[in-house]
Amino acid sequence: MNTMTGSQALVKTLLNEGVKYIFGNPGTSEVPIMNELESYPELKYILVMQEGVAMGMADAYARATGKPSFVNLHIETGLANGMSLLYNSFFGGTPLVVTAGNKDIMEIAHERTDLANLVQPFTKWSAEATHPDQVAGLIRRAFKEAKTPPTGPTFVGLSANALDGNTNVEIPEAGKHYTHIKPDCKSIEDAAFLLANANNPILVVADRVAESDASHEVIQLAETLGSQVYSSYYSQMNFPTDHDLYFGPLRFGFPDSKNILSKADVVLVIGKMSTSFYMYSNADIQFFGETSKLIHLDVDAGNVGKSQTTSVGIIGDPKISLGQLSGQVQKIMSAEAIQKAQNRSNTLLIENTARRNASKELLDRKWNTSPMSPERMVAEITAALPDDFVLADDAVTTRAAYEHTLKFNNPGSLIGMRGGSLGWGMGAGIGLKLAHPDRPVVAIVGDGSAIMTIQALWTAAAEKIPILYVICNNGSYKILKQAMNTYKTMIKGSTKLDSKYIGMDFHQPSDIASVAKAMGVWTRRIEDPNDIQIAVKEALSLNEPSLLDIIIDGSI
Repeated sequence: MNTMTGSQALVKTLLNEGVKYIFGNPGTSEVPIMNELESYPELKYILVMQEGVAMGMADAYARATGKPSFVNLHIETGLANGMSLLYNSFFGGTPLVVTAGNKDIMEIAHERTDLANLVQPFTKWSAEATHPDQVAGLIRRAFKEAKTPPTGPTFVGLSANALDGNTNVEIPEAGKHYTHIKPDCKSIEDAAFLLANANNPILVVADRVAESDASHEVIQLAETLGSQVYSSYYSQMNFPTDHDLYFGPLRFGFPDSKNILSKADVVLVIGKMSTSFYMYSNADIQFFGETSKLIHLDVDAGNVGKSQTTSVGIIGDPKISLGQLSGQVQKIMSAEAIQKAQNRSNTLLIENTARRNASKELLDRKWNTSPMSPERMVAEITAALPDDFVLADDAVTTRAAYEHTLKFNNPGSLIGMRGGSLGWGMGAGIGLKLAHPDRPVVAIVGDGSAIMTIQALWTAAAEKIPILYVICNNGSYKILKQAMNTYKTMIKGSTKLDSKYIGMDFHQPSDIASVAKAMGVWTRRIEDPNDIQIAVKEALSLNEPSLLDIIIDGSI
């Protein structure tokens, strides 16, 4: 057996797991790792100036590649800085492995922090290696746990003695990992019976669809049923946004969504039911009508039937489950049911055409407003982007402007923020570009979120990563203003939207273009929408990091 240090065991295990990049910000407790990396140039350390940037990069990179990414932070201080965006990864189930060095296990008298316990609420699994013999095994298990459905972030702490001490453990090759779980046959039969006999079925998709490459199966089922399709969370390409049956996002728990769902006799939800309604003091709300039948499909058994009355719960891989479900529905649908489905499709085509026309009319009305509208900004950007672009989406209040302008119909064309912690998009753009080096990558980020992790610009410049940032600079936390309006109308019953919006306006607007220039990034500040297309094309031609600071209307 070969004797090696714990640090060597760590690096060899990472190589066996196929790791190419380490996203991190090291400190004194990580010096043994950094020293070892000098002998392994095939492992690229991407240095960040703020830990949230590393978390955003790792999250987007893992989701774009479908493989766990690796993060290295510094003891409790650096780890704590990364925890807000670790929450996003936990919420969305992103497979990544986070590590941090720690004091020697003998240093308990010097207030040694239990790092594994610190991050436990936001990880799927966490542990700490306190002996060099443990390092390889714990890292290997962390990767296994991260990529086993339901996927999620894991953590391994690394004590100083575990990194510097010697071990004789073997470093085995990573084994093949098979994770596609078949559903119970009876659940498929019961769900198919409800759907085949439905008068008004509705499908609601979330990111599990994209993660299991099941968009084709959803399309097939929706077209068979003549069903409306909504998205509970659309931070990846789950269903083509230009499809005639797609009707946009749906917010569980809000009155507009409940009105839609109450009209359905059968609702099939695929993945997580995402809602922010818990923020408004109504935790026990039922999202569906009293007579609606809910079919909930997810690979995570903990999500199915968690809070909503569920007629059929299907536990299984979405791609396999939907393929079986679609086949069974087609098998048992009567001629009358097939005709009803065709009639529904024809009606929905008319409704969706009217909906798209209304969106175009809205764009026309806002075309010449000053400051420019988000709709105008998105239209100008869209006109300048090549067909194979990939988008990192971290502009929550501008997202509605994308719906009928930016078309997402190719798997992997979109990776969006999920979870709610600001600062994801700046690092995510870099992670997405590392995953797609041969495609143009654009990160559209709100100004509030951008300022949280603006240090990402330093990393982009230092590593010469050709990412285009588009900053939606509306001078406010607009999402909070919208939340205040919701609170006043839905909870307080007010008919007046007369809030002073305390703490929601940036009275000194951020000059993000100047910050980018100071960090070595090519930039333009844009107030005239007629300048956008030229600037986008110029930025993409540079093959270097660039940023457009676009001033848009922040009114609500």
